Amino acid sequence: MSDGRIRCPWGDSDDALMREYHDKHWGKPFRDERTLFEMLSLEGAQAGLSWATILHKRESYRAAFDDWDITKIAAYDEAKIEELLQNPGIVRNRLKVRSVVTNAQETLKLGSLSAFIWDYANDEPIVNHWERQDEMPAKTELSDRISRDMKKLGFKFAGSTIIYSYLQAIGVVNDHIANCAFK
Repeated sequence: MSDGRIRCPWGDSDDALMREYHDKHWGKPFRDERTLFEMLSLEGAQAGLSWATILHKRESYRAAFDDWDITKIAAYDEAKIEELLQNPGIVRNRLKVRSVVTNAQETLKLGSLSAFIWDYANDEPIVNHWERQDEMPAKTELSDRISRDMKKLGFKFAGSTIIYSYLQAIGVVNDHIANCAFK
């Protein structure tokens, strides 16, 4: 279903949702708190799974987690966690569900997830110029540092590889290949 434009290999997909995510979201700078929290949560949910799996559950996640209202999520109790674990529209992994609640609590303590994350990049996107997708690292010194700091604060599912994917997803890092029309 190519439209003739060059894309990163993973974004040149017959899956319309993956293609749309590649074209309109991945690598584009986002700064609003809900989107940043949503993407942190979804990247954590993806651990051990494919991004396509999570992307196809994105709307179910949004509905299940109160449209990513951080304050509401931070107040979830055990009954709400048990309810979420019965929801077939999300990944029903207790540690992953609980991590969303913990990360909401930690985000509230930060005051601003946006300021926290973007400060690591001096408030400017990092644009890489990879020729091929296989040149992209799975993690970097930057993601190592952010991961280490987030874990010290109490964040869960915040390993360096997850954080690097997160940085790509929110546009702190733009890793579209050099000839991608959506760089």
